[in-house]
Amino acid sequence: MANTGVDTTGFGTEKKVKATGRKLRLAFIGTGGIAGTHLNSFTKWPDVEIVGLCDIIPERMYEKMEKAGCTKDQCFTDYKKMLKAVKPDAVSVCTPNGVHAPAAIAASQAGCHVITEKPMAMTPKECQQMIDAAKKAKKKLVIGFQYRYHPNTQFIKEAADNGAFGDIMFARVQAWRRRGIPNWGVFGQKKLQGGGPCIDIGVHVLEMTHYVMGAPKPVAAFGNTWTYLGNKPTKIKSVWPDWDYKTYTVEDLAIGAIRFDNGAMLHLESSFAAHIEKDIWNFEINGTKGGARFDPPMIFRDDMGHMVNTVPNWVGNGGFGDLFDKKLRGFVDHVLNGQPTIAPGEAGMMVQKMLYGIYESASKGGKEVAIK
Repeated sequence: MANTGVDTTGFGTEKKVKATGRKLRLAFIGTGGIAGTHLNSFTKWPDVEIVGLCDIIPERMYEKMEKAGCTKDQCFTDYKKMLKAVKPDAVSVCTPNGVHAPAAIAASQAGCHVITEKPMAMTPKECQQMIDAAKKAKKKLVIGFQYRYHPNTQFIKEAADNGAFGDIMFARVQAWRRRGIPNWGVFGQKKLQGGGPCIDIGVHVLEMTHYVMGAPKPVAAFGNTWTYLGNKPTKIKSVWPDWDYKTYTVEDLAIGAIRFDNGAMLHLESSFAAHIEKDIWNFEINGTKGGARFDPPMIFRDDMGHMVNTVPNWVGNGGFGDLFDKKLRGFVDHVLNGQPTIAPGEAGMMVQKMLYGIYESASKGGKEVAIK
């Protein structure tokens, strides 16, 4: 079973590390919606100081100024100028997907540690460039995979590491929305996002499943995508109505499968808009000795002469804010206190290869493609 390093910050088995007493001087590239969630976490901690903000839309950046504790002379519309002017220790990249790579690379080259929101980039090639830049600068690169920190994920991961499932042969990944096309940002624009539900929400359930599986190497992918609702006007009532269907160029539905070098397989299902009963956010794994489900968390095994389902009494808090606290605190401790991370750039690269493989296969009519 592959091991990418374990940082269990916030869990009962965390590695005890001695704080250095240093303060992390942090800057933001991108101050849109997700940056607000980052600020909610980073501003809680006395060992983090926000020293710069950058966004191509100044008004959006100025809205975050007070929360960040910054002034206008710490706000920039060009991230290269910001990096040169404020010289941060670390950068949080909260831009649309298409800017992740150039922003992260520039930050690494400027001598900064980097955490970038998911997905890591648009292509595996960009991911490799980000990894290479960080290594050359001898700086940290962490990907925003907060669902690895989810208590349900950690419960199943710990069971896997203790051999509860034997060899994991198959996983099913589900990120379904009945009507969940974002009506803000650029989530419907393929040139800026790289895709729709597969790369936006499928990525999270995929990354936590791959982590639980022990991060086997993906070797092949096949899949297909369909657009049938998002690019048309609609009068159907939903939580997020009135998205911009005129600029909608991503898929509504993506289905794919991955083969791994150890013989295991993974099946992925994701949608922004689908004719289903309800939204689903889940994964299931099946191994030679047992299986598990993410939501509600449960382990399936044979024991005492019976087929037994094990349900934890309590695993911890898995709310949206809790997960961001855990992943961002993990980044701070990784940089300041030497704790390992469970979401390094290399993990982001493997997830990106799987996503890219599904999209590449879809562009070739569902033909299986090799993942190198």
